Order: sequence, then C-alpha cells, then structure tokens
Amino acid sequence: MDSQKEALQRIITTLANKNEELHNFIETLNHLLAGVQVNSSRVVSDLEEEFDTLFSILEEAKESMTNTIKQEQARKSHELQNQMLQSTNALESSEELLEFATHALDIKDQEAVTMAPAFRLTMKPKATDTMSHLMVDFSQERQLLQGLRFLPVPRAPEFEVQDCLVVDNAVTVVWRMPAEDSKIDHHILEYRKANHEGLPRVQDERCWEIVDNIKTTEYTLTGLKFDSKFMNFRVRACNKAAAGDYSDPVTLETKAFNFGFDPSSSHLNLKVEENSVEWDPQGSKGLDSKVKGKENKGSAHLTNLKNMTRSGTPSPKRGSTPRSPAPRGGRDRFTGESYTVLGDTSIDSGQHYWEVEALKDCKSYSMGVAYRNMGKFDQLGKTNSTWCIHVNNWLQSSFAAKHNNKAKSLEVAVPERIGVYCDLDGGLLSFYNADSKQLLHMFKTKFSQPVVPAFMVSEGPCSLFAPEMLVALSGNR
Repeated sequence: MDSQKEALQRIITTLANKNEELHNFIETLNHLLAGVQVNSSRVVSDLEEEFDTLFSILEEAKESMTNTIKQEQARKSHELQNQMLQSTNALESSEELLEFATHALDIKDQEAVTMAPAFRLTMKPKATDTMSHLMVDFSQERQLLQGLRFLPVPRAPEFEVQDCLVVDNAVTVVWRMPAEDSKIDHHILEYRKANHEGLPRVQDERCWEIVDNIKTTEYTLTGLKFDSKFMNFRVRACNKAAAGDYSDPVTLETKAFNFGFDPSSSHLNLKVEENSVEWDPQGSKGLDSKVKGKENKGSAHLTNLKNMTRSGTPSPKRGSTPRSPAPRGGRDRFTGESYTVLGDTSIDSGQHYWEVEALKDCKSYSMGVAYRNMGKFDQLGKTNSTWCIHVNNWLQSSFAAKHNNKAKSLEVAVPERIGVYCDLDGGLLSFYNADSKQLLHMFKTKFSQPVVPAFMVSEGPCSLFAPEMLVALSGNR
C-alpha cells in the first residue's frame, strides 16, 4: 500500500512539474507572440523609412538632373537667339546695301560694301538642337531596385584556434567568416572565465562580458587576471540591421599558478600574516625587514613567459599541469641565518612564471626555487637543492646567480622587477628583467623532485612587493 502511495506521489509530482513547465512554455509563447507583433511593426516602420529615404534620393536626383537639362536648354536658347538677332541685323544691313547698289551703279566706295555686317557674320550655328548628351540609362539601377531584398542575417563566424594566443596577461582571439560578406559592419566578442575545459556549462555559468564594435576579425584583451583555469569565447557578426548567430564557443587554457607564503616554513624572525612576511622586532634588534604580497595570497605576478621567450600558440586542448599544495607543518622551520620562507604550493610539472619587485630600501635578498626538503639551516643558492639570484646592496653592491655554493656575477643592472620562469619538465630556471624581457641568467638542470618558490631576506630594511595579479599559463604543449 505504501509503495502504491509512493508511486502515486511520484506521478503527482511529475504531473505538477509538467504542469509548471507547460505554464512556463505558454507564457514563453505569449511573450513570443507579443514580440512578433512588436518586432513586425518595427521592421515595417524601418522598411517604410528606408523606402522613403530611397524615394527622397530619387526625387532629389530627378530634380537635379531636370535642372541640368533646363540649364542646358536655356544656354543653347540664349546662344541661338543672340545669333539670330545678329543675323537679322546683318540681313537688314545687307538689304539696304543691295538697294543702294542697285540704284547707284557707279559705287565709288567699294570698301563700304565689302565691310557690311553680312560679310563679317559666320554662318555656322553656335549651338545644336541635340540633347543626347543628357540622356540617361537606368537599366543597371532598375536591376538593383528590382533586386531589393531583406538584408540577410550574418552567418556565424569561426574561430581560428591555431592563431589564438594567451601571453603576458593578455589573450588574442582570431576568427573568420565562413564566406565573404561585404554587408558586415562590426563584430561582438563575448568572454567569461571558467574552471573546466570544453563547452560552457549552464550549471556553473558566469556572466558573459562583452566587447562591442570590433571592426576587424581579431581582438586582444589586455590587463587580464587569470584567476581561473580557462576562458570561454564566442563571437557574432553584425550588419546594419541585425546580429548573426554566435560562433561555436572556444575554450582557452589560462590556468594560473597561485601561491602564498607557507608560515610553517618561515624563519622565527619573520612574521607571516595573510599576505605578508615581516621582520619580527621581538626576534631581532628592531630591524624591519618584510616581504609583502598583494592580493591572491601571492608574492608574485605571474605571466606566460614561455610565449615571450619563444614563439608558439598554446592549444586549448593541451594536458593539465598538476600543482600540489605543499604539505603544511611537514618540515622544520628555517633557523639560524637562513631568513627564508617558501611558497605554499609546489610545482610538479609544466612551465610557470612569476615576478617580484624590490623597493629601493632593499639591501639584500634572494629569490628562486628549492626542493621542499631544503635543510632548515640552508641558505638559498648554497646547496644543490636550491637555485636563486641574489642581490646585495650593502657596502659593496653585487648581483649574482647562485647554486650549490657557487656564484656567477651578473654584469647587468638590477631590474626593478625580476621575473622567474621555471620549466620543471625541461629542466630550466630562468630569471628575466620583467619589463624588458632581457634574460638575466638561466640554470639548466634536471629537477629530481617538485620545487617550491623560495625567498630569503637578510637582515636590514627590505620590502619585496609582488604585483597584484597572479597570471600564468601552465601545462605542457
């Protein structure tokens, strides 16, 4: 009996849901019907306006051409009337002379006869009666008018995925029209962030952001913050009348490498808070050294340097790049003279890039990567498990790349911002001038285990700032 009630209840629930769906569908149909009426009236009004404009143009053209004919008629009439008047006067003069010559056979003044106006007057009309040079042939125009049709809706564009590029805090998308369409006026590009690969999903759909009035078939979005793994893009073409269908959406990978400071690793003289590491005056002699990171728990501004240093187009279907949170509390805190703090996220594979900016008061600091099992007394660059560049602005300035207690002096000026590029699979660790992209130094090695970002601030006033955004493309190509 209970099972029958449950079955009946399920049927009732299903019917109730279907009833609600039907109500919504009917409401949708009513809305569509009303829209048909409104939109039909609008397009009829637009059509009448276009034809009125066309009629006005034809009337203006007719009036202008009619005036031209009338002006030509007046000009020719004036020329011929003047010539007729001159001819009439000459005829009268000639008749008088003829009469005089007839009655006076002995004409002594021959010159008076030959100089009569009749001898000076040309007998060629100054104007003709033809008006054929003002005839018109509107056969082509008639064909155009007879071929008037409703403006077709533009077809959906197609993305050129192989030409799309994600690089340096920016995404460039390229598309094409499946067939040439001279009526297209502009394009509308829409994009949104996503945390999954493939087509957009309704359940976790984010709002589309719109870029309108794009006159070409390419657009670059700059100043992006890649705080999601992917970005969806779609585009539509527009003519003067309507917008066409959307293109098939394309998904580009924009996976960011976001990391913060691991407080369990920091030296006791360093006070680790949410987004900063500060020198603890209680654990030192009042020196105020600190490492700060803005926003996103990061000490680094991440960009895709891989595409800065060599050409190439990232594929939206490339494999994922695992990055594991470093285990907290799983290692000893740095001590002694190793004023070090590690990042809280390890790099297991792929290519990653971040940037660090030092303020002018920085006297001595290092940045690079290290294995997670770096010894608590170890200093960056002095063991075979750490790689870094070191800046010293004390009495004698120095700028060097360090690994396994070996230092190589860098004969370049210390940049305001330094970029760190780690290709774990390729065994590369490179340091760049983040502004000019000049290569400062490159380590070539074979990483035997995952690495973490590492920072060391020696005693003395120092502030390391990271730009606000963490932006990167990571993953194998």
